[in-house]
This record gives sequence, structure tokens and C-alpha cells, in this order.
Amino acid sequence: MNQSIPSIDPWNKGKLIGQKSPLKLHEIWAIRIRLQLGGSIRDLALFNLAIDSKLRGCDLVKLRVLDVSHGGVISKRAMVMQQKTQQPVKFEITEQTRNSISDWISARNLKPGDYLFPSRVRSSPHITTRQYGRILSSWVSQIGLDPADYGTHSMRRTKASLIYKRTKNLRAVQLLLGHTKLESTVRYLGIEVDDALELAEQTDV
Repeated sequence: MNQSIPSIDPWNKGKLIGQKSPLKLHEIWAIRIRLQLGGSIRDLALFNLAIDSKLRGCDLVKLRVLDVSHGGVISKRAMVMQQKTQQPVKFEITEQTRNSISDWISARNLKPGDYLFPSRVRSSPHITTRQYGRILSSWVSQIGLDPADYGTHSMRRTKASLIYKRTKNLRAVQLLLGHTKLESTVRYLGIEVDDALELAEQTDV
């Protein structure tokens, strides 16, 4: 006697799989302008620093004031130890990001040892990656994008993707992302085969 096998829905049914999209340049500015006009001092600092630092969410939310500021002056470059790889990574802090961070630190009167983005709930001293994800969803929703297409890794990938498109310099992007292997950078950026072939054609050995 044959028994019917119950159908089991695939684990990814109804879920968006694959890498989350990086933001395009005009989308970056659309969000930035909305945050500026809305007077969202914390979110503007968080957004700008997320773009510049290219850090994973777990590293971004744990930044302290002293990681980006020395003697009350916001640094042009910073270095942090990555939680996932335990390897240091350096990043630039552009002028507009320095200004927004400075405004936020002043507004909250944050001290060097304080977390840069303290949580508003008592269960965590700093915003969690989950909170960061919710904040990000509100940013992209405000400019008409579908939050399901974006995640915290979208912020990490955004500037790296723009740099790669402009320079095709994988090694530079690898260093900026703190990847130990170039293959990881290729997968992370989602570089198409044609891009890889174009790079190969331009390289004489």
C-alpha cells in the first residue's frame, strides 16, 4: 500500500534569498537629504558612518567615541578589530561624516568611552544589529524602496561596490572590506563573469 508523502514547503518559500542590494549613488543622497531635512542627527551620523566604514553591523554598532575621535576631534581615518575575523581593518571618515558624527556627539554629550550609538532600551548599552536593521528599513522605505531588498550588509557593500565599479581594483576593495581572501571579495560584490573576464583580458602575465 502506497502512502502519500506529505508535501513540505521549501525553507526559502516566500523569502528573498541571495545578497541584499547595495545603494546607488542617487539613493544615498536621497536618504542623506531626508535625514538632514528631518533633523535626524543620530541617524545621519549612523548612515554616513555605515557608508564610509564598510563595517559589518556587529562592528558598527559597537563603535565607541574613542574609536573615531581623539582629543575631541573626529579622525580622518580609523581602525577597528573585526569581530568575525579578529583582523584589524582601516576605514576613512569623510568630511561630511566627520561633521555629522561631531554634531551627534555634541548633541548627546558623549564621552570618549561611551558607545557612539547608545541604545534607548536598558537591555543593551548600544543599539543592536536588529535595531540597526529596523532603522535601515525605515531609511529605504522613506525613499520608496522595498525594505525586503535591503539589509545591513547593503550598507557594507554600498561604497565598496561604487569603488569597484569606478576602479575595477579588487585588491583595494578587499583591503577596505577586511577580507582575507580575494575570492571572498569577488563573491561578496557579486561580480559577474563578464567583469572577471574583462579584468583578466586587461592583465598581461
